Amino acid sequence: MTTEPAFIAALRAIASHPAARGLDDDCAVLDLGDEALVLTHDMMVEGVHYLSGQDAADVAWKLVATNMSDLAAKGAEPVGVLLGYMLGTEDARFLAGLREALDFYGAPLLGGDTVSGPGPRALGLTAVGRATCRPVPSRAGVHAGDGLWITGAVGGAMLGLEALRSGSGDSLAYRRPQALMAEGRKLAPLVTAMMDVSDGVLLDAQRMAQASGVTFDIASHAVPLACPENRRAEALRWGDDYQLLFTLPAGASTPVPATRIGAAAERGPAPLLVDGLALDGNDRLGYRHG
Repeated sequence: MTTEPAFIAALRAIASHPAARGLDDDCAVLDLGDEALVLTHDMMVEGVHYLSGQDAADVAWKLVATNMSDLAAKGAEPVGVLLGYMLGTEDARFLAGLREALDFYGAPLLGGDTVSGPGPRALGLTAVGRATCRPVPSRAGVHAGDGLWITGAVGGAMLGLEALRSGSGDSLAYRRPQALMAEGRKLAPLVTAMMDVSDGVLLDAQRMAQASGVTFDIASHAVPLACPENRRAEALRWGDDYQLLFTLPAGASTPVPATRIGAAAERGPAPLLVDGLALDGNDRLGYRHG
């Protein structure tokens, strides 16, 4: 099986339109005169992104929220969504959760497609947003000297999945993540780069550093946690927390609650340092497909 990074690298030769941003971003940004549309698509696979037998209303919520989080990282307002849905046994519960999530985010359903088939279910959602500022933030705008910030704690989704699997404890952070739409709109005019943390702080910070051609040095103990301290290393590599990771020029203040967790320097041998040290090449930084 082709690895995810290798497949995306091959896709770059096809995605030549400027709106694709070289596939270095989670969203496409399509300029239309004085407006810009922000487009994103996320998929969820049963047994990979959610548990088999999980409440379908929660699955629908998470599918919407993950796409809204991509829009949030661009400071965009939702225009609508297109749903790709594989029919199953809890369709009514999925529809209930979908309606609840779309109402919460103010994102109308505009269309999509339904299929049926055997095997694990695969669901997809395309979200369309309208940019609220120009230029629309990307991962590629970081300058040496910028501070690296995060809007909140990580590790909550990790604990939530464990609670869901065990049937005991609070699983809400995993089942129903919140996209930080208002925070994204406030930050978008000020940041030099921004993305959401979907695959782990370390991996996503590395992606931002690579897109920007800089090196980040993250102070690991500065990252706020929603889990016990003894699980810090896991939390930094765990996804699904959907905080916003962003950079600001040195000395700039943030308009939303956030924590400074590192800084950017001129590109060195490695795009990411943790507490001043380059991680071993075999160190797992976060979640990857394949």
